[in-house]
Amino acid sequence: MATLRLNWKKVKQAREAARQIAEDSNTYTQQFTTTTVERSICRLLGIDGVDDMGVPLPNVVVEHLVAHQLLGHGVTYWLGQAVISLGKEPQELAEAVARGELDLTHTHPVDPYEVDLWASRKAEEALAKIHTNRLIREEKLREYGDHSGPLLYVIVATGNIYEDIVQAKAAARQGADIIAVIRTTGQSLLDYVPYGATTEGFGGTMATQENFRLMREALDEVGEEVGRYIRLCNYCSGLCMPEIAVMGAFERLDVMLNDALYGILFRDINMQRTLIDQSFSRMINAAAGIIINTGEDNYLTTSDAYEEAHTVLASQFINEQFALQAGLPEEQMGLGHAFEMDPELKNAFLYEYAQAQMARQIFPNAPLKYMPPTKFKTGNIFKGYVQDALFNMVTVISHQRIHLLGMLTEAIHTPFLSDRALAIDNAKYISTSMADFGSDIEFRQGGIMEQRADVVLDLALDLLENIRKDGLFRTLEEGRFAGVRRPFEGGKGLSGVVTKEDHYLNPFVPLLLEEARVGSQRYHQGKQQSDQGEQYE
Repeated sequence: MATLRLNWKKVKQAREAARQIAEDSNTYTQQFTTTTVERSICRLLGIDGVDDMGVPLPNVVVEHLVAHQLLGHGVTYWLGQAVISLGKEPQELAEAVARGELDLTHTHPVDPYEVDLWASRKAEEALAKIHTNRLIREEKLREYGDHSGPLLYVIVATGNIYEDIVQAKAAARQGADIIAVIRTTGQSLLDYVPYGATTEGFGGTMATQENFRLMREALDEVGEEVGRYIRLCNYCSGLCMPEIAVMGAFERLDVMLNDALYGILFRDINMQRTLIDQSFSRMINAAAGIIINTGEDNYLTTSDAYEEAHTVLASQFINEQFALQAGLPEEQMGLGHAFEMDPELKNAFLYEYAQAQMARQIFPNAPLKYMPPTKFKTGNIFKGYVQDALFNMVTVISHQRIHLLGMLTEAIHTPFLSDRALAIDNAKYISTSMADFGSDIEFRQGGIMEQRADVVLDLALDLLENIRKDGLFRTLEEGRFAGVRRPFEGGKGLSGVVTKEDHYLNPFVPLLLEEARVGSQRYHQGKQQSDQGEQYE
């Protein structure tokens, strides 16, 4: 692949600044848990279902402890006490709390050591299920193979999971590699996860565990039909970030939208709440082998893609470090960016290519997620098709991995089947005809693209150094990302942030980190063997 001559000393400085930013933020947030972290622990411990009023049982249990102002000990501590003293499983306890028959804080006291032993055993059971799902994915990829080029990513968003399944199967037959089930508008602001299969939604479908199960089953069926493994994508962002990560891990999702800053900037979710939740959700995704996608493309829908390109790069560096500190390896980091410059800008294609190539080189092991043009799409579908073609060219030439396809009728959440087919045909044609183009060219030293990369890197480094000096919280307060200001104690969900007590218990953290480490090791061993096999052939 042709490479830009980047200043690697500056790249190293930028990465170090981002590491310190993430580390300083984590040092602060590790003092706290949140209601949704504790609800996700309930789900990992086997609690599911709803009460007579349709309230999810994880919410019932956690709100019960919140009412007693005792959540700071962790839900595991109180459930462990009750399990050992009453001889009932967490699901039975949750149902009893929902009926008003049990107060978890008034059970017979149990030796904390016994609680720790129970919690460890129960956590290992949950991890076994996640581990099994990961092995199933790995086996299917070995069976079907996995092509090395861009994975073609399309969306379905009818609002009805059963209609989504029809659309998803059609897309897989047309050639799609990843199906993203868009979430219904506003679900990120719900402080609970809906239950069961859903048939109503606006601009998308509810993210529920049953919907995940149904779509996973459908994609496995069509995957067997077409002889390919079809990946499933959804969204663990918003107020229920780690809960949805658990659901995805249990139902073998492959990709999750999981940005560290998106909820703060674009959904006005409190920054403390989001940064705590993203850490645990990424641990879960890491253990499950799920690729996360980050949301840098959203910056460019609010800010000028030429003027603010450096904020995208800075955010990629920060997201990378938050991910690493949560145990998520590089091969699961779908760092985001987008082809969003004004098409009237002279040499816009060169600037877009430079940005994509720079990201590819700086994050060589990450399966970057590249987003299509949307901001400057008009009713002129013919021009739109050309814009998508140019985007596809950059994708192929710069070796992006997760390739979200642009559509003719971009504003339609569920595009016509014909539009999706045309988008896939466009991408396939360019992928074939330009397969080796990127390795058969060179960048002119000191040319437009190298100059552009230098400018963006310099500005990103300056921004990161300023963030390191001022701290991430102050940076977000001052609106240095996407021009959006958020107060430290403002936004939605702050009431769900709880200070940990001295004997706070969450047995999943070390197990998730170890599962992620072993899974990554297995991935690299398999990749090494595959590379050796290709060399031999």
